[in-house]
Amino acid sequence: MSIMNPRIALVALLLCGCATDPTSVDPTQACAALARPVEARAIGLPSGGATIESATLVAAAPLAVNPKPPFGPPPPEVAVVPATPQYCKVLGAIAPVDPKAPPIRFQVNLPTQWNGSSVQFGGGGFNGVLISGLGLPPSARPDLPSPLGRGFATYGTDSGHQNAPGVPLQAFALNDEALVNFAYASYKKVRDVAVELMKRRYGSAPKRLYFVGSSEGGREGLTMAQRFPADFDGVFSRVPVINWTGLQAAGTRVGVAQMAPGGWLDRDAVKLVQDAVLADCDARDGLADGIVSDYEACRRAFDARRVACAPGQTSGCLSDAQMRAVEALYAPYRFPYPLANGVISYPGWGRGGEAAPGSGPVGGWPSWQTGEAAPTLPPGPSASRAWLYGSGAIQYFYARDPAFDPRRFDAQAHATRVREVSALMDSTDPDLAAFAARGGKLVVSEHMADYAQSPYAGIDYYRSVVARMGQPAVDRFMRLYVTPGADHMGIGAPSNVDMLQVLVDWVEKGSAPGDLVQVMQQLAPPFEITMARPMCRYPAYPRYARGDARRAESFQCRRD
Repeated sequence: MSIMNPRIALVALLLCGCATDPTSVDPTQACAALARPVEARAIGLPSGGATIESATLVAAAPLAVNPKPPFGPPPPEVAVVPATPQYCKVLGAIAPVDPKAPPIRFQVNLPTQWNGSSVQFGGGGFNGVLISGLGLPPSARPDLPSPLGRGFATYGTDSGHQNAPGVPLQAFALNDEALVNFAYASYKKVRDVAVELMKRRYGSAPKRLYFVGSSEGGREGLTMAQRFPADFDGVFSRVPVINWTGLQAAGTRVGVAQMAPGGWLDRDAVKLVQDAVLADCDARDGLADGIVSDYEACRRAFDARRVACAPGQTSGCLSDAQMRAVEALYAPYRFPYPLANGVISYPGWGRGGEAAPGSGPVGGWPSWQTGEAAPTLPPGPSASRAWLYGSGAIQYFYARDPAFDPRRFDAQAHATRVREVSALMDSTDPDLAAFAARGGKLVVSEHMADYAQSPYAGIDYYRSVVARMGQPAVDRFMRLYVTPGADHMGIGAPSNVDMLQVLVDWVEKGSAPGDLVQVMQQLAPPFEITMARPMCRYPAYPRYARGDARRAESFQCRRD
């Protein structure tokens, strides 16, 4: 009678995918046994196979707080390094079909003590950086555990290309497969590889799969719900870049307007606009606190022409050229033909938070739309992100010519390519019936002082879903929340909320969320709460009633 080597027996057990108690096997050996390829047939889209480059058991580590950066408070996901349990860290790459395309890199984190579910993290910007899945989700409270710390298997990807010094962020888009991977395919492929690794490690697929993302990552989450409705049970999409094509065109238009002689909006000009907005709108919500909570009333009431120079006036006002730049921010960008899903325009931005006091380079017009100097070609180090992102997208995604002058961009002349990219990139499909029918839950969150992307794009999308499916049906699976005063990164107003738990309670317990509470916290233990506000379901907004303005109960969610 022969006795099988314990290590061989373990590998055989993992190879068969047999259901077993994952805590009954040695975690070091179980982790090491994952270091074999994942075949292409396990991936639900045309793809090469996945190579596992390393599988390493990582010891538990306590919470840590990064030093405060020099430009004001960072978002929690940057400042706080959450505690981690013991987990298996798997690094790998999915081979492309086109040998000229880059691989899709991924990281999968498999906790020794697994709760049976998983969380995929979205990316940001043009990606090109590996998302580890070790941090906090968007909007998360820093005093609560990360998804990995709660026992979720977590994972992320670089979306199928890798940034390199001296190479434009958008250059990867010249390769068709790399562009498709960035648009949607990489997130599906990595999801499938992660599920295969969970089957190997734990003997079963995850019982629930969640996706959390912000900005570009928010677009990715919506894309998964629209394109692959059977793959995720819950999606949290914060400040998503929904109408991607429209945003690139609108951001480029703002930059071009500021390239005109005298058109640049410096910080003094930006503050002039913000002061006028606050004078008209701050107290409309019952409290003058620097936050424009009644954002729809402000949108109707504020007229930017009040800051325009009168004849002969040369100071304390904006010139005609500067006013054209302001109008480019507030007016919709209209296409001469429909984009994907019939969308024909990109909405203007909101009101409030233009100067983003105290947030340095992470918010407001100076960071996202106006920069610290007038736009140039190529974009310099003082360029706004909108000009850096938009002008590069025009060159590499639409013109497909690195030497193309974005000032010459004509949507009509590039109609065929614009439609092609829109069909790939825009997460504007209002038909979420398949996602809803299989029990999926979707939460979208917009910040009204967001100048990276217009919060009205998310509002418009929500309205399109309601128009397509009807309000009662939408209420059963989707929520839209709007946070006045918060910028793209959640700074400027209370914006921390445990949205992953909200999703879990809705998906797994049937507890549909109503109005919530979000907080502002110090970013070091004991993470003291300094302010709280209601997080109101759209179309409600928090209106001050009475009492301490730092407390959520002093406000009511008002539906005018």
